[in-house]
Amino acid sequence: MVRSFTRSPIAQHSLEQIVRAGHAGPSAGNTRSLELLVLTSDDVVAYWDTTLTTEARESFPWPGLLEAPVLIVPYVDPDAYVARYSEPDKAGTGLGEAIEAWTVPYWWVDGGAAVENMLLTAASLQLGACFFGQFEHEAAVRARFGVPDNRRAVGTIAVGHPDPSTDRPSKSAARPKRPSSHSTHNGYWQPS
Repeated sequence: MVRSFTRSPIAQHSLEQIVRAGHAGPSAGNTRSLELLVLTSDDVVAYWDTTLTTEARESFPWPGLLEAPVLIVPYVDPDAYVARYSEPDKAGTGLGEAIEAWTVPYWWVDGGAAVENMLLTAASLQLGACFFGQFEHEAAVRARFGVPDNRRAVGTIAVGHPDPSTDRPSKSAARPKRPSSHSTHNGYWQPS
C-alpha cells in the first residue's frame, strides 16, 4: 500500500484500465452489482472535506495520501444478490429469501475481489494505490455524491504516482507475517 502520492495526474488510459479490472472481477450468480464512483480533481477535494475535518487533517499521519489525484469508491448492492438468487435458476439455494439468508455475503467477497484486481492493475502500471475503509463516514460520502441508500461502500482506493520521499508504512506493517507453513493445510488440517 502506498500512502503518499505526488500531485501528478495519472493517464486517462491507465485509469480506464484500472476501472475495467475492477469490473472484470468475479460475481456470484453473475449478479454484477459492482458500481464504481470515480473521483478526480475537485471531487477528490470534496471527498476529503466530507471525511476529514480541518482539525483531523492537522494530526493526520499520512498527509501524502490526501494528494492522490484519483479516488475510486467501489459500491455493492446486497439487494441485487437477493433478487438474482430469487430467479428460477437460483431459487433452490434459499438465498433469494433475504439478505440474512446469506451465511457468506458474496457482495463483499465480489467487492473485495474487484478491489484486489484494481490494486494489482495499478501496481502493474507502476502506480501506487492504497485501500482504506470509510468506517463512520460511509453515509456522509454516500449523501455527498448522490449514491443510492441501498448501496454499500467496500472502502476507498487512492491511486496515483507514489512519492517515496514522504511515504511511510502503517504501524501494523511491522507485525510479523505468519509463515505459510502455519496457514496451509494439505489434505488434513494440522494444528499450527
